[in-house]
Amino acid sequence: MGSTNSTLLKIPNVEVLMRETGFSPAHIIRLHDRFKALDKEGRGYLCPQDFGAIKELAMNPIGDRIIGAFFSPGKETVDFHTFVKILAHFRPVDKDRPKEPNSPEPINSRSNKLKFAFQLYDQDKDGKISRDELLKVLRAMLGMQVTEEQLESIADRTIQEADLDRDDAISFEEFRKSLEKVNIDHKMSIRFLR
Repeated sequence: MGSTNSTLLKIPNVEVLMRETGFSPAHIIRLHDRFKALDKEGRGYLCPQDFGAIKELAMNPIGDRIIGAFFSPGKETVDFHTFVKILAHFRPVDKDRPKEPNSPEPINSRSNKLKFAFQLYDQDKDGKISRDELLKVLRAMLGMQVTEEQLESIADRTIQEADLDRDDAISFEEFRKSLEKVNIDHKMSIRFLR
């Protein structure tokens, strides 16, 4: 217990971080250890290259997009607090956690998980997923398993089904609506501690 408290005391604003993300002290310590392991040079921040050590991301066809989600436009580094807040999107929803009045929506809410997923597609950050952006993701995920013609057909059909305002792109609201019946909490959750 003593080492737990001493580790937590080394993390600035740890109480705020736990409240904002819903992570327990044990989660924070585990994430801090992971952050330090990725930060091999002890700089106190991570660069995109540091994420290359995570084999699951290296093997993921859209791993580069996931890594990119950790970095704000124009920023090439991420500190521990930002690292934890991004990972909080993947924390399972705590249905027993009481909602405090006037508190912001939890980072791991369904809506915030969908916003995170949407940004993986919307690479030009214009608020819409274009046919070209969708095709890039499909190519990365399906690669040589299907022909280019099949990929284009999947992209066209997806946009046709989701594009309610017929502008040939998918807005966040259309994206959200098309995934209403999908258990996004299950699909976008990582069990940090078992």
